[in-house]
Amino acid sequence: MQLYNTLSAKERATLIEKAGKQRLTLSFYAYSKIGNPSLFRNHLFVLWNEQDVLGRIYVAHEGINAQLSVPADNFNDFKEKLDQIPFLKNVRLNIAVEQDNMSFLKLKVKVRDKIVADGLNDASFDVTNIGVHLKAKEFNKLLADPNTICVDMRNHYESEIGHFEGAITPDVDTFRDSLDVIEEDLRDHKEDKNLLMYCTGGIRCEKASAYYKHKGFKNVFQLEGGIIEYVRQVNEEKLENKFVGKNFVFDHRRAEKISDDVIANCHQCGKPCDTHVNCKNEACHLLFIQCDACKEKMEGCCSEKCQEIYNLPYEEQKALRKGTHNSNKIFKKGRSEVLKFKK
Repeated sequence: MQLYNTLSAKERATLIEKAGKQRLTLSFYAYSKIGNPSLFRNHLFVLWNEQDVLGRIYVAHEGINAQLSVPADNFNDFKEKLDQIPFLKNVRLNIAVEQDNMSFLKLKVKVRDKIVADGLNDASFDVTNIGVHLKAKEFNKLLADPNTICVDMRNHYESEIGHFEGAITPDVDTFRDSLDVIEEDLRDHKEDKNLLMYCTGGIRCEKASAYYKHKGFKNVFQLEGGIIEYVRQVNEEKLENKFVGKNFVFDHRRAEKISDDVIANCHQCGKPCDTHVNCKNEACHLLFIQCDACKEKMEGCCSEKCQEIYNLPYEEQKALRKGTHNSNKIFKKGRSEVLKFKK
């Protein structure tokens, strides 16, 4: 029984191109008590591997967080099998705004302590006492209320390229960091303001809303389905779009264009740009924003040092990496002294 990938990303990409079929990128999450995450993980891998599903899925005792790519002609079968899992029956599937057959090139189902790294002790508060879920139309209305404080629950590299009008965008590296920062910044408004939150697909707000209610915030609201579902409803119902820029996504696409606004800048020259890339030096792999001109000049690298390494013969690059691991800069997503124009 196959429980792990046997094909490389390159091999998988070749197969997708040869198949010539459309794939759908989607995501979903569900909080539910899972007694044996490892067994559930294996079940999902076998099931989805047979259906040619690709993606990144986290399973924990508290539930599942999934980002997937599914063959379009297999979608109904995928949905039917998903509905056979009791706690996932009729779960909301967030369909990507922009589709790309290469959004995921491997099926990775991993067991984690939590489906989102929040660093919270769930036993210390009622995680089911969540905020009020809002549809796009309701969200727009509350966003316009002068008594509302709108907070982006994502990280700095996500909100840098796109966010809702007037939203507070904490300059944080992780979701866990944002929880304390926001509580401290809004401590004087726990009772007199509406706390309106949003994230990519809704999962971070699900836990954050319960946490903030536990911390004494009286009027807590969250965007149901996150930015992805918001855009779908805006387009379907012909609503005014209040999101400017791009929505950062965690797959090979890196972002979905929501509006024509470019609100970020190239981290190397400062020109308007909102395209994230990874440094071509595999020993660095830093995620940062780079315009086409700098990409050509720097050969896709974040610094001259990385460019020098990138131009060495591959075996020399490999030898330099031997016995070491990638720098923590990778996880800082643009936090580097070599990026002169990082805001």
